[in-house]
Amino acid sequence: MRKLLSAVTTTMIIGTGAVAENTSVQANGPMPGDLGQIMKEWECAQEQDTPGYFQSLNGAEVADSTRSQAYPCASFLGNWDGQNDVYAWRGDGEYQGVLFMNNRRPGELYLTGGNNPPAQGVVPPGPWVAKVDATTGTEIWRTVLENGNVSGAWVGAANLNILPDGNIPIAFGNHLVKIDGDTGRILMHIDLPADAPPEGSNFKHLTISPDGMLVVKNQTRATPCNIQGTLAAFQCPGGAAASPGSTLHVIDPETFDIIASASVPENAVTPHTITTHDGKIVVYVATIASLYRFVWNPEAQTLTRDADWVAASYLDPGQTAGDAPGILGDWVVVQVNGLPTKTAASSLVSIHQSDASRITRVYPFGTDLPTGVSWAPPKAAVDVENSMVFSADLLMKKIGAVELDQETGDMTVVWTRDSATSALQALYGPADKRVLGTAQADPNATIEALSQTSAPTYKMQAIWLDARTGKLLAESDFLEPMNFNTLLSPGFGGRFYYMDEKGFTVLQPMPKRPQ
Repeated sequence: MRKLLSAVTTTMIIGTGAVAENTSVQANGPMPGDLGQIMKEWECAQEQDTPGYFQSLNGAEVADSTRSQAYPCASFLGNWDGQNDVYAWRGDGEYQGVLFMNNRRPGELYLTGGNNPPAQGVVPPGPWVAKVDATTGTEIWRTVLENGNVSGAWVGAANLNILPDGNIPIAFGNHLVKIDGDTGRILMHIDLPADAPPEGSNFKHLTISPDGMLVVKNQTRATPCNIQGTLAAFQCPGGAAASPGSTLHVIDPETFDIIASASVPENAVTPHTITTHDGKIVVYVATIASLYRFVWNPEAQTLTRDADWVAASYLDPGQTAGDAPGILGDWVVVQVNGLPTKTAASSLVSIHQSDASRITRVYPFGTDLPTGVSWAPPKAAVDVENSMVFSADLLMKKIGAVELDQETGDMTVVWTRDSATSALQALYGPADKRVLGTAQADPNATIEALSQTSAPTYKMQAIWLDARTGKLLAESDFLEPMNFNTLLSPGFGGRFYYMDEKGFTVLQPMPKRPQ
């Protein structure tokens, strides 16, 4: 018999000092979502400009090539001015280490997992890609791509994206494959060359450029080293500073020909971001030392590092590497302290796309370290329409929002709240009623517990906030911890998917019913 989530009432202090009460309720069965809303969401998605990606609610692992984490067609169906119930149903199936979930058409849900192994010992098979029923979670097919116990390969996280033709490109280790979105059959495969030795290279980052080309980048680890998982890039002897530089490739999605390549001077552990600036397709890459820009020229078929645009001083003293960059107008925005540090608080940094010497900073949670340490692994979410950026620092136990002046780049703190999260933040709905979703840790979790990225002992709960004010709109019961550096993924019909180490829970916020 399926174990159901119990109905509980929880109370959470929100950033404004007010108290909101919401109830997490067992759904006692699969939830089809709001059927009338599904077609509205689909029609909304067809009006979005998504070059390179399948036109859907979420055809890319973090929304788009600029990695905004904004999903304008996703629905929050809860009450904005009153209490909400959050209905919960544990999806069928075992999906170890699921990290990303994408919708194609309504009812179609794709997962990638098996790529969150323990640092030492036997690793689960993966990465893999699976297609499942979006309502029940029942597996339709699964394509296993690697087994590190057999190959000895470094297994790290892999991203998930859907091409306009409905097929799935995925990079892992030193491989790139294309998977048939209908059957799971592997259609194409190539090996990816790198500047780093094969055992120290993991091409986990794949983003699609505005002209439809695949742009893949590896993270590297110092060798020799047998530590598994994405964080091996930091945990191997010598750390990220002893790792080789990363490699970028531009690849034709139809032929899998490598069209152009470029070397990154240092290890770029976090994903790259692609946008168009001054009529050029540009790729921004944050490393442990600097922020670089590469220019992809489709006509000349060249990928070159822009020597005139380098932000070599984007970190303040004591700060550590930036997370994946975001784009807000003419500004590149980076959340820093992607590695733990006891010497400097985290900040957001904005750098002008036309002049890398124009740099502004804000410390959303202050410059002091009340907990003694800062670590901000989640990438900042960016709301271009509202000129807002959302920051989170796991070990400072804070979430917050800042407003960015698109003329000057100056950033002003709008709100903060006491919440510790290792999850990405995502934005749902139209610009005038935007919701911020993430997952927060049990407030009693210690710094030592929060610092553990594998087998955490604390629980987490999904939360939905008014993105403009930080007001708590809805919260789930406390669940098993969400997987590290993933997100509360939106689904059709006002549903959300909460991913943990063994699978996922389907959540649906709804207005609280009269008793």
